[in-house]
Amino acid sequence: MKKIVIALGGNALQDVDSSATAEAQLKIIEKTTKYLVDIIEEGYNIIITHGNGPQVGRIVIQNEFADKITPSMPFDVCGAMSQGMIGYHLQQALGYELRVREIEKSVATIITQVVVDKEDQAFKNATKPIGPFYTKEEVETLRIEKGYEIVEDSGRGYRRVVASPEPKRIVEIETVKTLIDNNNIVITVGGGGIPVIEEEGKLKGVEAVIDKDLASAKLAEDIDADILLILTAVEKVFINFGKPDQKGLDQVKVDEMKKYVEEGHFAPGSMLPKVLAGIKFVESKPERKTIITSLDKAEEALKDLSGTIIK
Repeated sequence: MKKIVIALGGNALQDVDSSATAEAQLKIIEKTTKYLVDIIEEGYNIIITHGNGPQVGRIVIQNEFADKITPSMPFDVCGAMSQGMIGYHLQQALGYELRVREIEKSVATIITQVVVDKEDQAFKNATKPIGPFYTKEEVETLRIEKGYEIVEDSGRGYRRVVASPEPKRIVEIETVKTLIDNNNIVITVGGGGIPVIEEEGKLKGVEAVIDKDLASAKLAEDIDADILLILTAVEKVFINFGKPDQKGLDQVKVDEMKKYVEEGHFAPGSMLPKVLAGIKFVESKPERKTIITSLDKAEEALKDLSGTIIK
């Protein structure tokens, strides 16, 4: 049975046009899991990863507004909270859909830590915005009292930024492998994993965000997956996006995709990390492939009928 790591984008977890309640999120996830179980019925052993941007952002906001009543939690703990919340909803929805279709599989969420290098250059240049917007008057107080690094965000206000280091090691990888080997569906490296550094034999959480697509590629390598399926809002990766000569990519060799990266076709905050993760996974073993497509086209893409396929 082929192993496939499925990296869920934000649109598979939350509808931007609906409210941000737990109930609304669960309804979107229930729709998502129907597509995931379709893939299981095609004979794939799926492992699920996901983003957590909006969810962890709201947790941070809740912390900020309630800190006079109860101590606010550090960002790594907020990341763990978001992993648990999203995993819980996925477990509920997947569990129900599996029972309806009479598929005997269990679902487990692993609160996952990912080791990063404390000397990673990203820590010297924080770029990832998180949490709420602040006024100019609030900025200095937050810098002094909480040590936040805060920058102006496109004229919309001020936001806290954190580092985005590369994933080096998935701490719970052996647990993940054991669960997979015993026919379980595993949800792991949520939000890219909780970033930790190693100090004197101990793991210590750091205020950072690991790109979930890069973490998914690392996971896919570690478990020897056959396919990395990165789900996003569009059916294909485009070059010259938004221009009259834009072109959707179908099947692309690694060298060709690298050329498109060098030419600057992909936006750093959206498609670029997906493409880089896809390239990295395929380069790790020649018979592997990455598919980048939308949730509703995933099943077709696995049959080479849709999506962008990197080989």
